[in-house]
Amino acid sequence: MRVRRSWFGVAGLLALVGAVVAQVALTPAAAWQLSGPTSTWLGEGPTGNWRAAWLTAMQQPSANWSQQGFAAQSVRQVVRLTAGGAQLRIRVSNQYGDRALRLTGASVAKAAQGAAVEAGSLRPVRFRGAESVSVPVGAQVASDAVALPGVASGTRVAVTLYFADATGPATFHEFGAAGASYRAAGDQRAATTGSAYRESSGSWYFLAGVDTIAAGAGSVVAFGDSITNGYRATPGGRYPDLLAARLAVAGRPMPVLNAGLGGNRLLTESACFGEPGLVRFHRDVLSQPGVRTALVLLGINDLGYPEVAPTPCTIPNPEITPEQLITGYRSLIRNARTRGIRVVGVTLPPFRGAEVHTDRSERIWAAVNTWIRTGGEFDAVADFAAALADPTDPSRLATQYDSGDHLHPNEAGYRAMAEAVDLAGL
Repeated sequence: MRVRRSWFGVAGLLALVGAVVAQVALTPAAAWQLSGPTSTWLGEGPTGNWRAAWLTAMQQPSANWSQQGFAAQSVRQVVRLTAGGAQLRIRVSNQYGDRALRLTGASVAKAAQGAAVEAGSLRPVRFRGAESVSVPVGAQVASDAVALPGVASGTRVAVTLYFADATGPATFHEFGAAGASYRAAGDQRAATTGSAYRESSGSWYFLAGVDTIAAGAGSVVAFGDSITNGYRATPGGRYPDLLAARLAVAGRPMPVLNAGLGGNRLLTESACFGEPGLVRFHRDVLSQPGVRTALVLLGINDLGYPEVAPTPCTIPNPEITPEQLITGYRSLIRNARTRGIRVVGVTLPPFRGAEVHTDRSERIWAAVNTWIRTGGEFDAVADFAAALADPTDPSRLATQYDSGDHLHPNEAGYRAMAEAVDLAGL
């Protein structure tokens, strides 16, 4: 949960909040209708056996470089793949743009230190054979296949996007907990050193996913909020990263993709923290290539935001009931099963002592967790609440797992979460 902002421009903030208040109210979950995919699959070359090797949940422009976007600039973004393969492709999103996005060109390479890349690994990226591509508002495009030998699970890949023309506000992911982005003037796609990239950011811009062609089992998507996204975690220390490592050690390597979005809610939109989980589930889980299973850990912000003073990032913050959250989970389960995707229900971690904890929010938390554990509607259950609880008070994080705010786990807590997942359930 992240509820404070100090760098959001007032005019833009008021406009976004006005739009949210006008368009979004707490709608019963059963009334949400999921739209079809907005992806435009332009990629040439092999069409089978693609699976997502890295993804991030995209959100509305609201902070740092996303507000102005880019013009005559290169953006180099470093991501860590959770699946290898002989070929890869990138996906570029203009989900929240105010104009068609003109991508002048792109490259991929194996990342070195900072913004540098490994010599000899740079490859140009094409879109239906062309260097540039236009991405319509509300859509994403996939590139042609790129041969990049030696890419294995855990490989860090640098994706460089060059924009000669002004992009306008950038669709982005704000809290890129496990990567970095770098900005340079001009076309620096072919630069192997990082010297031209003099600015950095912890966010990702326009880059929605990297896929690889590989045989084997499908992917797992961890779907959630800042706890899934890895707030306060080190690179490789988020629970999905640690779960992927467990699978590898067990001889069952599978990509574990992180679709966490800080501040996100299941039922209600935010000017800062993205569309409701009910809406983005289609894009971030159901439309991802090769997904077999989704782990759902979302709802603590729904029950917590109404308990604190509202901010421009948390309104609307209507009070919710356990029944509304449960109806929302049922919607996710129903839509996943239409695609043959298993859903693992994850209990909401303890949070007594956190800013959002009250007697009321704890009652909702307890009722929802009881249903997740005993309702029998998920394909499997991962009991993170039990794994993280203080033995003397199950509503509180154990001291050894508390990052300090009594809500987000520390790295030991993330490891305990990964250990609490039954690998057979995936």
